[in-house]
Amino acid sequence: MEKPLKITALTPEELVLILSRASRRTISGQDVLAIAETAGIVSADCTINLIEYTAFLVREVSVGEN
Repeated sequence: MEKPLKITALTPEELVLILSRASRRTISGQDVLAIAETAGIVSADCTINLIEYTAFLVREVSVGEN
């Protein structure tokens, strides 16, 4: 039985899988980790919160629109 995903504590690999499936394109683990590190949202146990990750991307996109 697969362990359920916890969207507030995803490994970079789990996040890549979710984002790749959602966007139907290949996303690199290095890119995901680099974005999370830039956002300062990689936790001490090296997991990433999907909500914080998404919020960071939205802020980045909206800054470009202003």
